[in-house]
Amino acid sequence: MRLLLPLGLAALLIAAGCSKDKDVEPPATLVDFPAKLPVKKLWGEGVGGGKKQLVLRLGLGPAVDNGVVFAASHKGEVLAASLDSGRRVWVKNLKIPISAGPGAGAGLVVVGTSKGAVVALDGATGRELWRTRLNSELLSAPAISEKVVALRSVDGRLHGLDARSGKELWSVEQQVPRLSLRGTAAPIIAKDVAISGFDNGKVMAVSLSSGDTLWDTALASPHGRTELDRLVDVDSAVRTAGDNVFATGFQGRTAMLALDSGQIWWAHDMSSYRGLAVDDDNLYVTQADGIVVALRQRDGSELWRNQKLKLRRLSTPVLTSTAVVVADFQGYVHWLDKTSGELVARERVAKERVTNSPVAAGDTVVVLTDGGKLAAFRATPRVAAPATVPAASVAPVPEPATPAAEPATPAALPPIP
Repeated sequence: MRLLLPLGLAALLIAAGCSKDKDVEPPATLVDFPAKLPVKKLWGEGVGGGKKQLVLRLGLGPAVDNGVVFAASHKGEVLAASLDSGRRVWVKNLKIPISAGPGAGAGLVVVGTSKGAVVALDGATGRELWRTRLNSELLSAPAISEKVVALRSVDGRLHGLDARSGKELWSVEQQVPRLSLRGTAAPIIAKDVAISGFDNGKVMAVSLSSGDTLWDTALASPHGRTELDRLVDVDSAVRTAGDNVFATGFQGRTAMLALDSGQIWWAHDMSSYRGLAVDDDNLYVTQADGIVVALRQRDGSELWRNQKLKLRRLSTPVLTSTAVVVADFQGYVHWLDKTSGELVARERVAKERVTNSPVAAGDTVVVLTDGGKLAAFRATPRVAAPATVPAASVAPVPEPATPAAEPATPAALPPIP
């Protein structure tokens, strides 16, 4: 019999050393700081939700495609709204218990259920295009290309479905441990390859066209005396940059792998079940203990770490042009400066946990709480005015002294319940 361990409970037990004699460290208390990045809430919306969704810890997060935000609730509602205004484009009630997605791309919106049903909708109208059934629960968003929809199921399988009909094209499998964290990695598609992490600590790459396994690499190997010690789930999506793949796992490592072979170029011991984000030069990891770490892509060297959100059960990080954005268990959204890691802005969606990853589109970030509150925020990075150079033929005229810049306004901190 396979047991699923809630993510927060696993992290808490390991942090406490599984001993009754040790005090459990409380989550970091939020404090005021200089708000250096202006952030505006664009809109807010409700998407079904309810207490049942909060308890189940489902794989329901927002998706963005072609300027439209898509979100789903456990009660079966799928919503499409304008990214800029929040205006509803369409709403579809599927009347099934949605547990995964939506994934959006190639004109499709795809969701999965606790009973293995997969439903594809037209992204423009919400019209149902097809539905099919797999043999296991779905807990992560699918990846979508023009021809194939890739999904990870709880039974350790990665499935490839025909994007036009929903027919299963191929399926590959990894061994599932007796005990694992509740959740599955969302697969990604890069260069006609589907890549996903698995509960046994492996990352696998599969040909989209044939379903052949191109490589599978152990990011971490189970070790320890107890099943809890041996948890090595790769439950977050890998990321790619050029010809490299970046992955991180629980009680395992964060590593850079070759996209064509799966060879590990560098790796560091690091525990994460929420995942990482990458830009052109660096990667940013939300550790299991809530510490956010920035690493250089080419060699994995550490650039900075922020411990001010420790144990706040952070989401997967997402990136804007200047910031790393994470959400926490009390509904706060935090912007960290990419260069220094310092906190530069904070907003609150609702008094509800954000388990699933926000999504970023440019400097706009969309967040969905576990209770179904959907909101969009836009950051406006301050740009320094260009210096003026006097013409060579004109004698420079002394300018009056420039007043000192006003001090930054402290970020407002709503009371913590």
